[in-house]
Amino acid sequence: MIQTHAAPVGAPSRGSSRRRGTYLLAGAGGLLVLCVLSLAIGTRNIPPGEVLATLFGQGSEDAIIWGTRFPRTLLGILVGVALGLAGAVMQALTRNPLGDPGLLGISAGAAFGIVLAVATTGIASLYGYIWFAFAGALVASVVVYLLGSAGRGGATPVKLALAGVAITALLTSLTNGISLVDPAALNRYRFWASGSLAGQDNGVLLRVLPFVLAGTVLALASANAFNSLSLGDDVAKALGRRVALTRVQGAVAITLLTGSAVAVVGPVVFVGLVVPHIARAITGPDHRWLLPYCMLFAPVLMLAADIIGRVIARPGEVDVGIVVAFIGAPFFIALVRRRRLAEL
Repeated sequence: MIQTHAAPVGAPSRGSSRRRGTYLLAGAGGLLVLCVLSLAIGTRNIPPGEVLATLFGQGSEDAIIWGTRFPRTLLGILVGVALGLAGAVMQALTRNPLGDPGLLGISAGAAFGIVLAVATTGIASLYGYIWFAFAGALVASVVVYLLGSAGRGGATPVKLALAGVAITALLTSLTNGISLVDPAALNRYRFWASGSLAGQDNGVLLRVLPFVLAGTVLALASANAFNSLSLGDDVAKALGRRVALTRVQGAVAITLLTGSAVAVVGPVVFVGLVVPHIARAITGPDHRWLLPYCMLFAPVLMLAADIIGRVIARPGEVDVGIVVAFIGAPFFIALVRRRRLAEL
């Protein structure tokens, strides 16, 4: 008798694995090119050859490259990883194709927490107010999910999106109100309200890195559980998954990733929406591939938007959050206009 063995859920074929690996290498190459361009392009352009020479200690542009553009490039990568992963995890937990920290109120919650901390406690350091960012992000995510789950049918993509829009509008109004009556909060709010990678140093990167790493580890460790969760809660339980624990781990990962990103650069929207859909077109629904792709493609989007912002408004620049919004808004409209906005 010939015995057959079914492939595990989400197991890729050799051909698809080779295809995914090829795209992953291509994405890594594109990211390296964008890193060089990010170091080369600015108020004063530096030839790529001089950039590489400076990186290897043989150039003469240390002050510009190492002092300003290198931390900015690393920050774009770090924030991209955080927002891309947060969006993918959110879409996995809610099975909502419109899942994005910016659209579902989580970025607005983190921003409100920061402004509230600055206005009420006078905290001005990243380590001081980042905890308020985490608290604001967590509370906003819980409120949005509860509102989106109310009524018949439970949580649906459209209901969650509408709840997110409502909570975002409310928190944005409160944030603006606090910042207008408190000069310190206003100064801090103006710095990152539009989403900017400029003005940060390596010290900021080192302070926020542990939180992003913790969120990344939690997200990647839950990849198999997300695959089971995509089949429905009942099926996931039948497969031996602890659904409640998976949701808690995912919520903590989203809070850490979104809170860290917002605390540093402000509420950047659409990265967590656009990138997982692009990655899913290549990897399919398998989160073991989807999450690493998001970690690669999101920094590509962030750096590309940052470079575009430097080029189109010389000698000034357009903040990366504004450029990403112009890219992501048409993508969001296209998703909403689908006749059948199904769950993931």
